[in-house]
Amino acid sequence: MTTSTTSESSAAAPLLDLHVLVVAVRRRRRLWGSLALVGLLLGAASAILLPPRPTAVVKLLVAHREDQPSDPGTLIRTDVELLRTTRIASQALRSLKSPVKAEDFMKEYEGVGLTNNVLQISATGDSDAEAIARAGALADAFIADHLSRIQEAADAESKALLDQRDRMREELAQVNKAIADGSSDTGPDASAGSESLYSRRAELTSRIADFDQRAAEARIGTPHLIAGTQIVDAPRALRHSLPKTAALNAAIGLTLGLALGLAVAAVGSVVADRPVLRREIAANLGASVVAELPRRPARWWGRRRTRAARARLTTSLARAVRGSAEPMSLLELGCARSTSELALELGRALNAEGPMVVVDGLPGPELAGHRPAPGDPVVVGSERAAAGSHQERRIGVGSVAPGTAWTDLRYLGTRTVLVVRAGHGSAAWLHTVARQLAEQRIAVIGVVLIDPDARDRTDGTLWDGPQTALRGRDGGASHAVRAVGEGRWRTERVPMWAARVPDNDQEVR
Repeated sequence: MTTSTTSESSAAAPLLDLHVLVVAVRRRRRLWGSLALVGLLLGAASAILLPPRPTAVVKLLVAHREDQPSDPGTLIRTDVELLRTTRIASQALRSLKSPVKAEDFMKEYEGVGLTNNVLQISATGDSDAEAIARAGALADAFIADHLSRIQEAADAESKALLDQRDRMREELAQVNKAIADGSSDTGPDASAGSESLYSRRAELTSRIADFDQRAAEARIGTPHLIAGTQIVDAPRALRHSLPKTAALNAAIGLTLGLALGLAVAAVGSVVADRPVLRREIAANLGASVVAELPRRPARWWGRRRTRAARARLTTSLARAVRGSAEPMSLLELGCARSTSELALELGRALNAEGPMVVVDGLPGPELAGHRPAPGDPVVVGSERAAAGSHQERRIGVGSVAPGTAWTDLRYLGTRTVLVVRAGHGSAAWLHTVARQLAEQRIAVIGVVLIDPDARDRTDGTLWDGPQTALRGRDGGASHAVRAVGEGRWRTERVPMWAARVPDNDQEVR
């Protein structure tokens, strides 16, 4: 009985795996760390190379006729906008006798409403004295303009009231004349008309007195507004602390650089889609991760552990070479140097049992430029692999990077161990490697992961792996994996009677 299982990773995987994203961003810490450091240095350097211009500030108390306790700040915002007009700028420049254009001068000062009635004016200049003079001129110009507007409003209101009063007086004069003309008339109608004229005269007299009082109050209310608008804090130059400014700019630059670096790293990891976790790499290649090695030499406290891991891997690979009559190869993806070192170590381990040949199929000089030492295997070119005897014990070393001649890989070995650098190849390229090796009938017996993530806790073992894998022993049955399309793998279970179980010292072929 044979069962088939088809899995499509695109249907099961989420659109955005946060775990993978965090791991990818953490692995690119050099990128965002470098950008954060650049931002820090640029921020500190800006405080030294681009010091702020001399600045002076002055504070004004501004009184308004429409002041209300519930005012949300509309009046002071209006004053701020009035300050940034060519009218006030021109008045200040005339008092300074400066040839600067009003439009250019408006760019060198600003106003801020601190409260509903307190306005702060900041002005810059080439020196502290010039900045103080500009701030004082702006304050005087604003006060003069504000008081002139108050006086004009009061005069306009008073004039309107007096005009109304004058019209009332003219009407009163007409009523008085009518009363004088009708005083000689007798009769009931004449007395009724006289009473209405006397009522109208009394009403006009009262209204005229009211307009006189309101006009006087309009003129009287202006002085307290004029007295209430004044400079409460004389113009003074601001003192800038270079260490404090440098620290502030450095902190801002560090924050911006770090944010930019994290954003670039996150977007780059999502766009590139380069698997980092051993679970993803094993799933995309269709082979289990059998070992992990660091990319760079370990520090002194981790050298013993690294040497032990390399020794275990060399022993396992040597056992696989001894247990099979078919040649084996090491194919690298993004780690040619580590692969060549691993091949030389494997060759030294097997060279003691007999002559060993390492076939150099790498495009670079990692093996071609190697200087042989006592006990090292013989390194030959890939031409020897095609012409050599199949009985010769040899190890092929090649590459599955883009541009690989796939048909030449079978001459390096019909069984291979992929040495893959984590995060180097995209998911699409890992699928391409798996399909091409399957088409060339090259069995992948395992994956050696270079530069793994230190916090990766995922499982890189495929339990339904090929029967040629280093971990492919199964007491009941073995499995074969065939690529049937990008992202799709078909697992076929072979019955137990058809599976050949090897000895303990031999690997399944």
